[in-house]
Parts: sequence; C-alpha cells; structure tokens
Amino acid sequence: MHPIIILGAGLAGWTTARELRKLDANRPVMVITADSGDFYAKPSLSNAFAHKRGPEQLISTPAAKMVETLNVTLRANCRVTALDTTANTVTLTDATGIQTVTYSQLVLATGATPIRVPLEGNAADRVRSVNSLDDFRTLHADLSAPGDGKPSSPEVAPNKTVVIMGAGLIGCEFANDLLQAGHQVHVVDPSQRPLQALLPAEAGAQLKDALGALGLQWHFGATVSRADEASAGITVTLTNGQTLFADLVLSAIGLRADTALAAAAGLLCERGVVVNEHLQTSSPHVYALGDCAQYGGAGGRTLPYVMPIMNAARALAQTLNGTATPLVFPLMPVSVKTPALPIVVAPPAPGQEGVWVSEEGDTMGTWRFTASDGQQRGFVL
Repeated sequence: MHPIIILGAGLAGWTTARELRKLDANRPVMVITADSGDFYAKPSLSNAFAHKRGPEQLISTPAAKMVETLNVTLRANCRVTALDTTANTVTLTDATGIQTVTYSQLVLATGATPIRVPLEGNAADRVRSVNSLDDFRTLHADLSAPGDGKPSSPEVAPNKTVVIMGAGLIGCEFANDLLQAGHQVHVVDPSQRPLQALLPAEAGAQLKDALGALGLQWHFGATVSRADEASAGITVTLTNGQTLFADLVLSAIGLRADTALAAAAGLLCERGVVVNEHLQTSSPHVYALGDCAQYGGAGGRTLPYVMPIMNAARALAQTLNGTATPLVFPLMPVSVKTPALPIVVAPPAPGQEGVWVSEEGDTMGTWRFTASDGQQRGFVL
C-alpha cells in the first residue's frame, strides 16, 4: 500500500500524523521535511529570550522520538522538487540523490514564508526574519554574541539594539520579548498604532503605552527604506528621513502562504492553497491545512494560528481514514504574547462592517465588535 505522505513537519504536519495514528495504528505514513523534523511549538520562538531559552531548549520532542511514537517514516533534510497529481508522485532530493515516491493521499503542510520587501543599501541582506527554529538559531547566535563576534551564553549576552520592521502580532511579541531580555528595541510601522488590523484604537493605544513603558521606541507612519553597513552594526534609514543605529534588523511584516509547489503542480491557489470543507484541494487525492491553506469553509480566509490548525488536523485525519468529515471552525480567540499587556482577541471576519464598542464604565479593557446587523462578531480582552 502506498503511504499517506505529509509534506511539512511543523505543527500542522505532525498533528495530522498524530491524529491519524489515533484512528489507524498501522497505515503507512511518511513525513517529509526540509529541516530536522524535531517538534517544537512555533509560538515559543517569540517569547524565548525573556525566559533565557536557547534553540535546543525549544525542542519539545526530538524527531527520532516522534518517529518511534507515531510509527512513521521520516525523510528529514529533504526537499520536494516536484509534485505530479496525475501519477500521484512526489520527487525528492536529499544527500542521497533524487527519488520519486508514490502516495495514496498527500497532505500539504508547507506553512508560510516571511514577506520580504526590497531595501536599498549594502546591508539589506543582513535583515533577519524568524519563521522556523533554524531562523531562531541564527537570531539567537547574533544576539548572544559580544561585539567581537565570539559566542557567549545567554546569561551574559550583551545588550543589543534591534530595529523591528512591523508592529503586527509577531513584531509586538518579539519586541516585548527582546525588551524583557534587556535589549533596546525600535519598531517601525506605516500605521499609527500597534496591531491596527486586529485591535480597536483604544486597545492599540494601551498596548503602545505598555510597551513604551518598557522602553520600546515607536516609529509610526514610516517604513525602513535602506540598511547600510556601519562600523559596528547597521545604519537604518526610514522613509521619514530619520536614521537609526542597530546591531540587528528583524523583519516582521507578515507571512505569505507557501504555495510554490502546489501552484507548480497546477493546484488552485489564491492567497493560499484553496481547499474545500474537507480540506481537499483541486486534486482529489491532495489535501492542505495550516499556514499554507486557504479555507473555503472559513470564507476563503487563511488562518495562521494554532487553534485552526488543531481543528483542521482532527477533521482531516477522519477524512484520510475514510470518514469524510467537514471542517467546522469553532470560536478561536488568539492570544497575543505581550506580557506588558496580555491580550486575547477574536477578530471579526475581514470586511465585516461594524464598530468596536467598550462597555460603559468598563475599566478592565473589554471591547465587543458589533456588526451592522446588531450581532456581536468579535471581542478583545
């Protein structure tokens, strides 16, 4: 029997494998990943510095243990270069060469890639993004090294200056984390407040003040236009003409679903790989979930959060096991990891008309999103 092949060993990939094993202990399953396959919680990448956790400490289950526990075949450090949905095959490349493997069903859990904007300057290629454990290893090494470039332990890591591009979810979380770890942080964003797409204006203002009280320096209404080599770091020039010095520049302006492989194979892709209520793509034996998927059952949205992934994996496992199970998303609030002002938000659907309303006399920080039909369609705590 040809295996079920899962492309990707992040939360979406490994959770799908785990849910499958609850239903069938013996069906062949192969997980293919470009990294080591070690399991870690991706949200932990943006709160590791304050807790003095290094890259290896973020691994909750090594790849070998995942293989043993779930009885799967793992192809680690392996690239999928082609997908043939007519022959039901994937072409792999790793240190041993090129191989073609046939699947019975294929799951795309390829995640998302950081959005990168073109910058001028001879240090533009030094701008970092953190979207994986390997990315975090690089960031951790950069921030843990003293000025002479030699590594040091996190406990004695020198104070660094970091410029973060983007005041969205990831930008604010990394800003809070780096501030707690003792670094100096600037955040640059073209909007007028943090988390402008998620929060009502009053809540955004509270977050701005809370992070400002930790020493964060905000630069709203501007973007980074260039990054140039300096004698001991990077000179960052903003579109408003202001110049900042940084030891490191971190881009956190957002993620884009990784659809490259799916699109090359002719699968329908828009903002993500388009899937129906059963997570089926435009090819009958290919499914997708996680950050790479655009959910037809959620109004054509991409949902790059933990709770949607967990719900999608459970439904998909049932479908792969022979019981077609439509994915129905429950209410899925998002926790923003900003200890300076912890926030839980259930945002309204994009394009939903309505207003944010706070309760009269409410001093706890509660807002409800009331749609034009008078119904509550979101909240912020």
